[in-house]
Amino acid sequence: MVLSFIAIVGSGAVGGAVAQALAVRDRVGEVRLIDTAGSIARGKALDIQQSSPVDGFSTKITAAESVEAAVGGEVVVIADAASGNAEHAGEVGLALIRQLGRAGNRAPIVFAGAMQTELLARSVSELHLPRRQVLGSAPGALEAALRALAGLALDGSAVEVSLRVVGSPPRNAVVAWEEATAGGQPLATQLPAHVIAGLSARIPGLWPPGPYALASAAARVIEGILHGSRKRFSCFVALDGGPVRTAAVAMPVELGPHGIARVLEPALTRQERTLLENAVDRKNF
Repeated sequence: MVLSFIAIVGSGAVGGAVAQALAVRDRVGEVRLIDTAGSIARGKALDIQQSSPVDGFSTKITAAESVEAAVGGEVVVIADAASGNAEHAGEVGLALIRQLGRAGNRAPIVFAGAMQTELLARSVSELHLPRRQVLGSAPGALEAALRALAGLALDGSAVEVSLRVVGSPPRNAVVAWEEATAGGQPLATQLPAHVIAGLSARIPGLWPPGPYALASAAARVIEGILHGSRKRFSCFVALDGGPVRTAAVAMPVELGPHGIARVLEPALTRQERTLLENAVDRKNF
């Protein structure tokens, strides 16, 4: 019997952090770190595995050098190369996705990095991958940062704050303040308008999120695909930008075994919706 696994392509700072986050949550049988720098991937895999008695997890952490080792995984995560900690992107990243397809990968692909929206969009527009199969998890990390700041502004806990970020961070991100809540009550009734505006103004400084925030967001998205979830996640998705371009924009989604089960319409004010439409338009040119 062949055990299922999660493949992480790239054992840089983000890739290693995703492997660690998945391991300690202990809901995945095996995590496979894949990097052409095999010695680094093996070293990180061994380091994480040796922490299992302390952190109390049973997830198996392995390593490989060939991209083909990702085929057969339940989810393939595209992270960053160990050499230089650079996120897989551009022509090199596109060649990597093409190689995965030729090797037979049919699993959902989660882009864990913050700077991979163009690669996500090109995977759909040029390589013709199904839209539901590719998504980016980084918006969840931005949401977490905003929730933390909102919790501080309320002199409360970020755990009680719920908000949604859509659009194209950092400059064209839109926070759905209309539906944001804290402790089950509308956030707009608990914070003055100028404080909320100040939170929105801080978004450029919060992007890109760090490796651990990106890893935490990716781990939750991966588990949502694997195990199902009633929770709605904010993810980069490929939207139809017309006959020329495909735009990768943050939107709320429901997840399923094939990746994206449904892209949802966020609850936005007229002004917020205009900002979102402008963000999508800017991604097309």
